[in-house]
Amino acid sequence: MIGNIGLPELIIIFLIVLFLFGAGKIPKIARDIGGGIREFKKSITGESDSNDRNNNQNGGSGRTS
Repeated sequence: MIGNIGLPELIIIFLIVLFLFGAGKIPKIARDIGGGIREFKKSITGESDSNDRNNNQNGGSGRTS
């Protein structure tokens, strides 16, 4: 069912979203969603915690020599 979404259906969905939110808000919504996905990935992998620890141990340089 869901796997059968083609180009015409995507265009209709895009037009509905454009009508509901307006052209000005769509880039902001996309940025917010992208930022949320990045934060989610960082929390899953633990990147931000290990990077913060390395910066604090090395005086903020970020290098681990």
